[in-house]
Amino acid sequence: MKEIKLTDSEKVIMDILWEKKKIFMKDILETYPEPKPAATTVATLLKRMQNKELVGYKLYGNSREYYPLVEKREYFKEEMTSMIDRFFNSSVTQFASFFTSNAKLSQKQLKELRDIIDEQIKE
Repeated sequence: MKEIKLTDSEKVIMDILWEKKKIFMKDILETYPEPKPAATTVATLLKRMQNKELVGYKLYGNSREYYPLVEKREYFKEEMTSMIDRFFNSSVTQFASFFTSNAKLSQKQLKELRDIIDEQIKE
């Protein structure tokens, strides 16, 4: 799969698209958090995201209804894999060790993590 890279501004738009599923640009502008960018900026970002094959659209006259071409889960998986590769030498074990010792997890949360791991081992 092609690597997914989003700038912070693109990520804001993708979050809106993932939440709304389908949305017109005027609605993206209304939903965009403050400070809101200019319409031309959003149009440029959407065009760049289309070129990256992250966003598609359906034309209704002169209006475009945008929708995500990448699922949020897929994006998150790619981001996590990239982070583990960069910071933990591709070692999930090093990541898990760092995460569990630095995240200040409660005993209950640690038990929940262990239960998730135990469930994966059974499969």
